[in-house]
Amino acid sequence: MANDNSKTSETTPGSVYIDDEFTAKHRADAERGDPDAQYALGHACFTNFDMDELANATEALKWLRKAAEQGHTNSQHDLGLWYERGNLYGVSISSVSRDEQDDSIAAKWFRKAAEQGHQESQFAIGLKHQEGRGVSQDDKEAAAWILKAAESTNGAHVAFAQVHLGWMYQVGTGVPKNMVEAANWFRKAAEQGEPNAQYELGLMYSRGTGVPKDETQKAAWFRQAAEQWHPDAQYYLGTMYHKGAGGLPKNEREEIAWYLKAAEACHPYAEFALGLKYESGHGVPQDKAEAIRWFRLAAEHGEEMAPEKLRELGAEDPHSPDELKE
Repeated sequence: MANDNSKTSETTPGSVYIDDEFTAKHRADAERGDPDAQYALGHACFTNFDMDELANATEALKWLRKAAEQGHTNSQHDLGLWYERGNLYGVSISSVSRDEQDDSIAAKWFRKAAEQGHQESQFAIGLKHQEGRGVSQDDKEAAAWILKAAESTNGAHVAFAQVHLGWMYQVGTGVPKNMVEAANWFRKAAEQGEPNAQYELGLMYSRGTGVPKDETQKAAWFRQAAEQWHPDAQYYLGTMYHKGAGGLPKNEREEIAWYLKAAEACHPYAEFALGLKYESGHGVPQDKAEAIRWFRLAAEHGEEMAPEKLRELGAEDPHSPDELKE
């Protein structure tokens, strides 16, 4: 593996304060060919200058490209991001985006950085191969790159790569289907606080796949994901309070609170559960209009039983003026 000549960390740095001294120093070093200065100047153009001006975007890309051509991995990764989506650091300039978006060029820069051990680029080129965007569709090649990213000791997307690898082992994409391996990778990501991994690990403990069935572990991992606003975890944690499962007490107030959090993210099962609560008056005041509102939202978001509940309540027509008169 080639040495990384980038002195900066893999993670894109935050905005830096630019004054005349900063600009003069980095421009002088950049003009002399220093790739770190070229990267700093390119990054500064994106994060500090008026991005309504096309000239600033062009200037930023010029310096990033100069650094990238010298093997500067952060610059190579950033160019990959630009060509992938036509924007960088959340900044999009339509006049540049139309000219610059190109998946094959993005893949070229990601691969250059990935081959030097850049973790985020390893994950990015892996996803490119899995999706077949700009490169051949190749699940085995995708898995190989994502494994490298997942095994990395640094990088912004290590946990993302680990949970993605867990999904690949779950279904056997590019790797043999192996629930134990899936659980191992989910655990690595979950212990770093990745909510999707925490939720997946909770499901595995619920079903006893890859790990022993364990309702207490299920509740613990669902709670960690739910506290990070994972709507599926919030809904299922609510159901556990409904049943008094996993060492949790039956608690209607907690149940409804978690349903409400999930419903804020348009979770159809949570919306349906809230409709049932308002229809029956369990834990909340009985309120037909509120029940209809939640059932209607659930139906709009694909909950299959919600249309039948609306028919039962005489509210199948969303524009009916009489549905709330009873």
